[in-house]
Amino acid sequence: MVHKLFYVLIALALFTITGCSNGGETTKVSIDSIDAQEILTLDPAADIFQYDGVIYKTNIDWVEELSLTKDVQIGKIKTKNETNTDFKDEMANKLPVGAKIFSAKERGDILIVELEGEILKYLAIVEG
Repeated sequence: MVHKLFYVLIALALFTITGCSNGGETTKVSIDSIDAQEILTLDPAADIFQYDGVIYKTNIDWVEELSLTKDVQIGKIKTKNETNTDFKDEMANKLPVGAKIFSAKERGDILIVELEGEILKYLAIVEG
């Protein structure tokens, strides 16, 4: 009985070791973006826009507390979509057409929108 248990444990250990090996290959981790439908389902009042395939959202407490510097203009809102969750790049649900989008010098995951002299900070919403 002890011998059978010993062999089962050895076989299980070998299976686990070889099953977990990736042969020295590098494992890639990808970050998938969340779409407008997911954001608006969780927060129907969310103020969002899409840029370069990523949804950006404002009114996030910790982001609002950051001291950020507006960098170069990278785009502007081209269309407004208040009726559904099918978003395209440079489309917003609350921002007006023409609102300018800037990068932030300090962070790559936050974009700044300048609207009537007011600075709005938008965080890229991604799953990690």
